[in-house]
Amino acid sequence: MRLSGTLAAAGLALMPAVALADGHGKMAVLETYADIAHAGYEDSLITARALQQAVDALVADPTEASLAAARESWIAARVPYQQTEVFRFGNAVVDDWEGKVNAWPLDEGLIDYVDGGLYGAESDENPIFTANVIANKSLKVNGEAVDASVITKTLIADVLHEAEEVEANVATGYHAIEFLLWGQDLNGSGPGAGNRPASDFSIADCTNGNCDRRAAYLKVATDLLIDDLQEMVALWDENGPARKGLVTGNPEAGITTMLTGMGSLSYGELAGERIKLGLMLHDPEEEHDCFSDNTHYSHFYNQVGITNVYLGTYKRIDGSVVSGPSLSDLVAGRDSAVDTEMKEKLGAARSAMQAMVDRAKTVEAYDQMIGEGNAEGNAVIETVVQSLTTQTRSIERAVAALGLGQIAFEGSDSLDNPQAVFQ
Repeated sequence: MRLSGTLAAAGLALMPAVALADGHGKMAVLETYADIAHAGYEDSLITARALQQAVDALVADPTEASLAAARESWIAARVPYQQTEVFRFGNAVVDDWEGKVNAWPLDEGLIDYVDGGLYGAESDENPIFTANVIANKSLKVNGEAVDASVITKTLIADVLHEAEEVEANVATGYHAIEFLLWGQDLNGSGPGAGNRPASDFSIADCTNGNCDRRAAYLKVATDLLIDDLQEMVALWDENGPARKGLVTGNPEAGITTMLTGMGSLSYGELAGERIKLGLMLHDPEEEHDCFSDNTHYSHFYNQVGITNVYLGTYKRIDGSVVSGPSLSDLVAGRDSAVDTEMKEKLGAARSAMQAMVDRAKTVEAYDQMIGEGNAEGNAVIETVVQSLTTQTRSIERAVAALGLGQIAFEGSDSLDNPQAVFQ
């Protein structure tokens, strides 16, 4: 897989610094931000539709080739979507929606068969830990009998997703689809991803039982992902409420939203919950794309998304570029040194991410890098954490340069209170 639109650290420093007047300038920056959001979600929808076609082809003719094609389509769909995660945190409309499409980690035994020896037979926290809806046409959720004879969008979205008020009951979105395409990764911190056979979807030559229901679940989950992405595209279109709320409201509040998303993704979410926690625990279950071993790219494209928002530019999947007045322009107009620092730190974090990607492509997967006793791999990941933390400090200085006061970024015990992780 090739990385498209990668900007070298030197390139970041060459972006123009145009001082913008506070009022109209901030509104122009917010328009660019909304344009990038709309384009990113639209690209996510386009690639999800390609995934849908690949899933339909897999279900119609389950071969190792059609399964490989569906997996490649899933990986391609992650590229634009992961760049949109920077729109979380500050935008309530995105936060309220995001759990439907990208929730993780998940108790996969809710959905399908698992290796009981590694997965376990029960959980004190999750009463439907091994419900296996694919194998069971009836089950109990919240003490009530549920008819699961037909796998529908309503069943997986409204009944199973976050059932029993357990966040790990993830029944929808990218990671449910990922699990169905790859199956469990039973390799721990050893080499190899999930290895589900294509025959798991075959009616004529079924393996592991219930292949018709497994195929149905995969199709329904993919169709539901399309529905959810269509909703978000509409929210950011020309008259969408997400866009309107930003560009017709208080400009300073809108700029605060942008920086909140950047800082929270950089620090608490990415550096903390998605990376440092797994590194501290040396736990492959804490990697983001844990079934496919695609985590290095997911993290990389989160960083690309942060950079997109600051520089006011986004390279679309068709090669076209959406760009306009940016946060960088605003910050440079107030303090050019802070803007230069910000670009340098974005570039340094991107370089650290690139080193992680390069290692994943040539040496070992992400779950091996965070494994216990792997000093060299651990160091690569720790450099990513430190670069993201340093980047966040620069985002804080950009906030100060713009006179926005204190902004509360998302935190993480793994960064702020490491001892709590082991209690």
